[in-house]
Amino acid sequence: MLKDLFPRGHRRYTSLPVLGSMLDGFGQFLVELGYPRMCVRIHVRTAWHVDARLQRCSCRSVAQITRANLRACAPSLGRSQYNAHVAATVRLLERYFDKRAILSPPEPPSPIGRIISDYSAYLQQVRGLASRTIRQHQSSTSQFITHVGNRGALSRLSRLTSRNIEDFVCLTGGRMGRGRLQHVVSELRSFLRFLAVQGLAPSGLDTQIDTPRLYREERLPRALPWETVRALLCSVNRSTPVGLRDYAMLLLIATYGLRTSEVVGLTLEAIEWRAKRLRVHQCKTAAPLWLPLTDAVGDSLTEYLRNGRPSVPYREVFVRHRTPPGVLMGSGVTNAFQAWARRSGLEIPFHGPHCLRHSYAVHLLRQGVSLKTIGDVLGHRSPESTCVYLRLSVEDLRGVALGLPASSIPKVQL
Repeated sequence: MLKDLFPRGHRRYTSLPVLGSMLDGFGQFLVELGYPRMCVRIHVRTAWHVDARLQRCSCRSVAQITRANLRACAPSLGRSQYNAHVAATVRLLERYFDKRAILSPPEPPSPIGRIISDYSAYLQQVRGLASRTIRQHQSSTSQFITHVGNRGALSRLSRLTSRNIEDFVCLTGGRMGRGRLQHVVSELRSFLRFLAVQGLAPSGLDTQIDTPRLYREERLPRALPWETVRALLCSVNRSTPVGLRDYAMLLLIATYGLRTSEVVGLTLEAIEWRAKRLRVHQCKTAAPLWLPLTDAVGDSLTEYLRNGRPSVPYREVFVRHRTPPGVLMGSGVTNAFQAWARRSGLEIPFHGPHCLRHSYAVHLLRQGVSLKTIGDVLGHRSPESTCVYLRLSVEDLRGVALGLPASSIPKVQL
């Protein structure tokens, strides 16, 4: 494999003291994952620097590599593009070594790790939470344990006081808004109740945490002018496969008001071309939603499926265009929205594609569509969820304003 990648310099890599004997198989492993030739060459070149770092860790052969030494070769992310390449190569090397059973199995979890694992199982099996919600609980729980102290944290949990919890909430509240802090407090209360039931922490601590006050409908829906939405769609460059994909995703949100999870969850079977309709699986209500397939959306999907979508064995419509191949996640839609919003040069103060959903609802409201119809299209279970958009129908609100009686106007003498 290395002879094909580096016809003249392959011996430079096969002669590496530590990784030299494994790089040929590593290159073949990357090809099987779907990495293009150029990416494979980059990762093999980066393995040269990983080999040098392993030698500094007193590794002289593959048999002496440990999981900790390999992970120590990955620099911290966010400092440079070079660090990102090295970190990615280290992760791929670890996957390859696990496939070849070269590295020893992961060490058993610590007592704190077992508590977090048991808590995750409790959230899934007892409370029935979704995997995404469980990950949010795990993140808040890990941050709290880190605040308490990893070393000896198990013994410190049994001596927790309300002051310890208040310090963590104050520290966390300094870097997030009230809405997210309210979720963190709720997740922390759940974890404290779990610890109390297990006998690992004093009971009643969950009732001693104050939560930030949030008032219902205190913020307006994040909606853009409809002219801005149309200008954003027109700014997407559809001459590339990625542009075709991003345009189709944003057009789906602007046409039907879909959520990000509903866009990435759209499958090929959900598009009924002859009947001209879409079947959308709503994650919040777990109910199917049938929508008419407009000509514009149908043309964008057809163009993407024919000329943009890679040949991958997935039934989801939208997939990754970068290696390794896979299904697109919700963050991919957010990244696409942010990228085209920056390139368009438009005044878009919001950072997520959900504003297109709000813009679509307000646009329908100003066109005279009934609230019941808007709620059905958006997949709302309660009419109250749709009524929040009434506050943005400014022209309609002007018509219900009461005039001020002339007799009640005080006369001011100058």
